[in-house]
Amino acid sequence: MFRRLVVLVTALMTGLSLAVLPVVPAGAHGTAWRVIASGLDSPRGLGFAPNGTLYVAEAGVGGAGPCIPHPLGQICYGATGAVTQVKRGHQTRVLTGLPSFVLQGTDEVFGPSDVGLNGSGNLYVTLGLGDDPGLRSQLPANGQLAGTLIRAKASKGTFKLVADIGAYELSANPDGGLPDTNPQGLLVTKGGQVVADAGGNSLLGVRSHGRISTLAVFPTRLVPNPFGGPDIPMQAVPTTVTRGPDGALYVGQLTGFPFPVGGANVYRIGSGGQPEVVAGGFTNIIDIAFGPDRALYVLEIAHNGLLSGDPTGALIRVGKNGERTVVASTGLTMPTGLAIRDGKAYISNCGVCADVGQVIAIPLH
Repeated sequence: MFRRLVVLVTALMTGLSLAVLPVVPAGAHGTAWRVIASGLDSPRGLGFAPNGTLYVAEAGVGGAGPCIPHPLGQICYGATGAVTQVKRGHQTRVLTGLPSFVLQGTDEVFGPSDVGLNGSGNLYVTLGLGDDPGLRSQLPANGQLAGTLIRAKASKGTFKLVADIGAYELSANPDGGLPDTNPQGLLVTKGGQVVADAGGNSLLGVRSHGRISTLAVFPTRLVPNPFGGPDIPMQAVPTTVTRGPDGALYVGQLTGFPFPVGGANVYRIGSGGQPEVVAGGFTNIIDIAFGPDRALYVLEIAHNGLLSGDPTGALIRVGKNGERTVVASTGLTMPTGLAIRDGKAYISNCGVCADVGQVIAIPLH
């Protein structure tokens, strides 16, 4: 389940301080790349309002506790998650005090993961957890919102619970594994919301009154054991969902341990909720989006693999004929969010960095 993601980040960051990870200074790539937001705490998913205002989920920095057990120790709560608005060149945190968790002894955090808006201007936010949702009872009320979907009025700075993804994991457990939830990718539609639960290896639909249903479950696959011996099971870890030009849902997977290079797929959800591989051979997908040219753009958090020690990511264009082009890589440091608008790719850069995370804009033409 999603807790395996923590293993990868911990392994990746061995001997590599998050505080000194490089970020993209303005003008570092000539006039092509532009920094449009900076000073962010672990920026993750991005979403545009109809009027062009950009919203950024910030996972935060966790806090001093209370702490709850985790397979790698403890994760400690703090109300440091946020959502930042970028409007007419100015950035403002419009939602603050959202639950955030830091893995004790590391800089790895779980918190606000993705954002989406509907036509009425309502802002939806997935709140990550990366742990057994049954442990939330040990947390204060605000901390118990982790593992949920909330709706906010950014103009007022207030929010309310829409759906408890963690409770659904405990009751329905779509993939049949140990309880684990981490709501990540979010798609807001006229009929409701769609959430990729990276912990539950599932794609969930949320309808009125917070009713949740399972739209798809992503399979565990056998992959070569990096330590030798028989093949080992690798979980899917779906991190992102979007709607394609054909109206279908498309989902990208990070993969679980051992995070093989070339082992991540993009799935199309076919009839009956059956995931169908439409593009494979990627490495650790963190987000996907379709461009105005109907091409698929895939964002990899670590182009050479999460266990390589190399934090360089990549944005890859997949044409309708399947031809692949690396749009950007050098300068992308563990990127974690992607949105496309007006011929530009907007990317959350240094998405595991406190205080120095960015959103950058890259022209696609």
